[in-house]
Amino acid sequence: MADSKHNEGNAAEEQIAMPHRGGRSSLLIVGAIVVVLVLVVAAFALGLFRGSAKEAVTLTGAGATFPMPLLLKWADSYYNQTDHNVKVNYGGGGSGAGITQIEGKHVDFAGSDAPLKYSDSTSYGLVHIPETLGAVVVAYNEPGVQSLKLDGPTLARIFMKNITAWDDPAIASLNPGVTLPSDQITVVVRSDSSGTTFVFSGYLATVSPEFALLYGQGKSVSWPDAIGASGNPGVTQTILTTPHSIGYIELAYAKTNAVQSAQLKNLDGNFVFASPENASAAATEASSSLPAGDGDWSQVSILNAPGANSYPIASFTYILVYKELYNDQSKMNKTAAEALVQFLWWAVHDGQAYSSGLYYAPLPANVVSVDEATLNSITYNGIPIR
Repeated sequence: MADSKHNEGNAAEEQIAMPHRGGRSSLLIVGAIVVVLVLVVAAFALGLFRGSAKEAVTLTGAGATFPMPLLLKWADSYYNQTDHNVKVNYGGGGSGAGITQIEGKHVDFAGSDAPLKYSDSTSYGLVHIPETLGAVVVAYNEPGVQSLKLDGPTLARIFMKNITAWDDPAIASLNPGVTLPSDQITVVVRSDSSGTTFVFSGYLATVSPEFALLYGQGKSVSWPDAIGASGNPGVTQTILTTPHSIGYIELAYAKTNAVQSAQLKNLDGNFVFASPENASAAATEASSSLPAGDGDWSQVSILNAPGANSYPIASFTYILVYKELYNDQSKMNKTAAEALVQFLWWAVHDGQAYSSGLYYAPLPANVVSVDEATLNSITYNGIPIR
């Protein structure tokens, strides 16, 4: 009987103990399920966030070849930084072509070295975003002349064909000790509507009243007796393959193609080479007060700026973009609009780190502040994107 009761007691204890062990197991199972559910929900939420951030977008731009090496570098770097989800295509074609395409809403943004007339920017609803600073160099191919100095009036006379030989007294007086040949000068210019031409002709018009009267500043100029080539790349290659030639190209093209360039006499009377530092010096002296992005940029110029080291043919180059990105014709959706503004914000901040390596000058702090305000003003269907 005692053994029977003892066994019954043990059985009772086991019956009591078993539910206890089963309950602990159940709690562990429930706990594991809760953890799994939390992880699943978190992963789902994270997936949604990443999915929205990583939606593939292609942005298209066209226009100025002046900043094209930098824009292409930006496009490549930004594509990698966004895990290949924001692709930026930039086709060049010249500032004139870029302006035509953005006004026709055929591209998402345009590059132009020539600011728009205020009436044009307001009628189309476009804003100016200075993206970088560059310099236009006077490139030449005269075998045997390793060093060349020029001033503004002499340069204007060369491009007006009033000076036609390399050993002209006006050139010789600026280059004592340099043996100049009697070869005839071949002038090479842009054949397309060009912001680089706008900058270069603007400088000549500034330093030469005669040039200002006869030709003036423009994206296209009726140059007398000159060889035309398309884009900065075309002019560069034409100079390289044409002995005794002279032309104008953006600094990056001269440096990367080992084209010789002249020192120019600046407003302070110093002969200076084109460089990012000397372009930046010109901007520092001349850009203390700038308009808002939707203001009048047509009068902004840093040509022939004062300063001991200022390079005289320096210029901002601009991105043109619509202040209101929602419209029926462009078909830009909100994701693309956000990607465009984010790319431009990156370009005027982190993207500036690539400038000097490609012979451009990083934007001064006051210009970046103007760009920030402009980008913060861009809307999609009336709502600010940033």
